[in-house]
Amino acid sequence: MMDEVAFIAATRFSRLRCVTVSSDRIDFTHPIPAGTIIELVGRVETVGNTSMKVRVDIFVEKMYEVNREKAVTGIFTFVALDEHHKPTKIL
Repeated sequence: MMDEVAFIAATRFSRLRCVTVSSDRIDFTHPIPAGTIIELVGRVETVGNTSMKVRVDIFVEKMYEVNREKAVTGIFTFVALDEHHKPTKIL
């Protein structure tokens, strides 16, 4: 799910075809028990010439409580491709 959210954020930001080239780091800081609600949030953090890094956070909240906690954070690197599947400039 994290890679899918990262892909959506990268594609929405660049409006180009994007592919995942790496998941640089994933930190698990809080358990996600069965029966909880999760929210995934993706944000483009850095943009290079043809690549970008997208941070995805997963927040967890109990079904009948208001508070939420960050449970997982991951960084994903994407490259934008042109119609010939070659890296292309993002901006």
